[in-house]
Amino acid sequence: MATIRDVAKRAGVSVATVSRVLNETGYVHADTKAAVIKAIKELNYKPNYVARSLYKKSSRLIGLILPDITNPFFPELARAVEDVAHQYGYTVVLCNSDGDLEKEKNYLDVLTQNHADGLIVTTNRQNNMNYIDLDIPVVALDRTLHESIPEVRADHYGGGKMATELLIQRGCTFIAHVRGPSQLGPADERCRGFVNAAEQAGIAYHIVESQFDIPISEQTVSELLDTYPQIDGIFAGNDLIAVAAVKVALKRGISIPEELQVVGFDGIPLSACFYPAITTIVQPIYEMGKWATELLIQLITKKNIAAKTHCFPVKLAERETTKRMG
Repeated sequence: MATIRDVAKRAGVSVATVSRVLNETGYVHADTKAAVIKAIKELNYKPNYVARSLYKKSSRLIGLILPDITNPFFPELARAVEDVAHQYGYTVVLCNSDGDLEKEKNYLDVLTQNHADGLIVTTNRQNNMNYIDLDIPVVALDRTLHESIPEVRADHYGGGKMATELLIQRGCTFIAHVRGPSQLGPADERCRGFVNAAEQAGIAYHIVESQFDIPISEQTVSELLDTYPQIDGIFAGNDLIAVAAVKVALKRGISIPEELQVVGFDGIPLSACFYPAITTIVQPIYEMGKWATELLIQLITKKNIAAKTHCFPVKLAERETTKRMG
């Protein structure tokens, strides 16, 4: 394996000159730099990135902290982050916290100790103080960490209102919202949109809390329908809850959408593949991950950013779990 000394010898320069080229420090004449780069390629020299990170306190690493990699929403975000980071020469370190604050903090410690250049964070904890005083840039994705930390998110309130208004327009008279966990920003905002639309229309409604998890949500929806069999519309807190709601209804012989209409949230591919295909509020998931990564790289390279908060609009995808007009 070639060493930095081999590169210096091949290029006819000192080791210090090769080091300046690698670390982009100090002046190196263009011809000399070209000779060093040529020698690196010819020898297939691989720099010691650990040593370089210690020297420069930069690793070309971006930490991506997610709460639940089994939820299909998050791998799509991760794919976008990795795609954009790769284009800019960064490597993404994926950390799955399982929604555990202690595990999340351990990941944070490891990433900072290894000189990660920046972090993209989707945490289940609002106003998480672990990120306030870090010496590296942080971008919150689909969450709010702190007013001082830039964030990229979708219009959860508008989406909740849109979903509920659709159910009302399609003739529902008693709508349940099976919401995500309380104290989780997106879930709270979707619920707020639901309540606003239901109260403006003056229709009966009921709210139950679940998790973004199919088995747990099946139990929640089953208990809901036992207690309120007259429910004719469900706004699910995400597409996984919507899948659970449809499964429970069909097992009970409730026809969809004739007797029960269901709207989900997120727009993950599963919502279109499931039968019947689920009407849902679509977040631009890939675009959100892409924007968050580009924003983080702007912060890493100390460029000015246009705004600290970017809120993406959502759109409705009408499918088979809601009635058609006319």
